[in-house]
Amino acid sequence: MDDQLKQIGERLRGLRDVLDIPASEVAETIGIDQEKYEKIEQGEVDITISNLMKIAHKYGVSAEELMFAEAPHMKSYFVVRKGQGMSVERTKAYKYQSLVSGFVNHKADVFIVTVEPKPNAHTVYKNTHAGQEFNLVLEGKMELYIGGKTIVLEEGDSIYFDSSKPHGMLAVGDKPVRFLAFTVE
Repeated sequence: MDDQLKQIGERLRGLRDVLDIPASEVAETIGIDQEKYEKIEQGEVDITISNLMKIAHKYGVSAEELMFAEAPHMKSYFVVRKGQGMSVERTKAYKYQSLVSGFVNHKADVFIVTVEPKPNAHTVYKNTHAGQEFNLVLEGKMELYIGGKTIVLEEGDSIYFDSSKPHGMLAVGDKPVRFLAFTVE
């Protein structure tokens, strides 16, 4: 399985060990069964960014620590140069580049997300997380599915929505879509 998924699983297991939390409690936190959660810790099953954020919020760590094994250090400001933000490629289809990973106690999570096109894809994985989300399409075109509606967004388009509603996206066409995702509770 993907090395990054294994590393994230190891950090999740380490968090549980340090805080003496049973796997069943973390599984309940993100709304999945314990067996699936244990496969996440083993690096055999992917975990969504929104579920990592739920775990981080509940147990008082940053999502960046779980994703990248690096704690934020900056308190006044944090600069990310073009293409230099910490990134994780959760699957071959999704890449998240954090734009706030180095700032201590940031109040929002901001990522540049790249979604590769999936020809003939008919199933869209949807997730939910507390708070609200803002997306701004930087390049390409995507279909965003929110609570039973399909919204097509093209370069320059943006949307702000209640992220507790099930949502997911697909790249449209034969090129990847890149968008800014800003989440806040």
